[in-house]
Amino acid sequence: MNMQEYGNQASKTVLIQPVDDHDLALIESEVAAIRETTDDFRLIAVKVNDWNKDLSPWDAPPVFGSERFGNGADGFLKEILPLCTDRSKIYFIGGYSLAGLFALWAAYQTDTFAGVAAASPSIWFPHFTDYMRKYPIRLRRVYLSLGDREERTRNPVLATVGTRITEAHGLLRAQGVDCVFEWNPGNHFQDPDKRTAKAFARLLSDGTM
Repeated sequence: MNMQEYGNQASKTVLIQPVDDHDLALIESEVAAIRETTDDFRLIAVKVNDWNKDLSPWDAPPVFGSERFGNGADGFLKEILPLCTDRSKIYFIGGYSLAGLFALWAAYQTDTFAGVAAASPSIWFPHFTDYMRKYPIRLRRVYLSLGDREERTRNPVLATVGTRITEAHGLLRAQGVDCVFEWNPGNHFQDPDKRTAKAFARLLSDGTM
């Protein structure tokens, strides 16, 4: 597995983040932003080989271009879980865009994680909120965010993202999950490093979110 580590290697708080090359180009900025809140964390950035396949919980048709979404999330999660076997540690999972969706989906598969940091997650993914309604999440803390211009698109699938994330927030709150949803300024491509850092930092804050 291709991964890079940042922060305090001895920390009991471990952040797991699936990343691509674009994320890695901004990761130092993200780490610096988290450090504005706390120095006590270890971030493991796990490189994703096939973004649309490895992070997708099930098959779905193309939303942009011609590339379909695969059903590789289960296999990718099985690669990540061996990083989380030390019971003396506390593990959080998070990410941006489709990685944020994957992190949220992972919380329905395992109780390994203490919280999810889903920054601008691709929650427009077909049938995902239906899945959330049908199955119980297996942790108690979730952070959700979205850019306030992300739903302003001509793409009919992507345009549902605002409705879907509001729906997801309501579902989680109704289940008693400590879930915060925040709007960020801008479209989907604005400040991904800052938004992801903000998501992780909120999870690491003391008490409820």
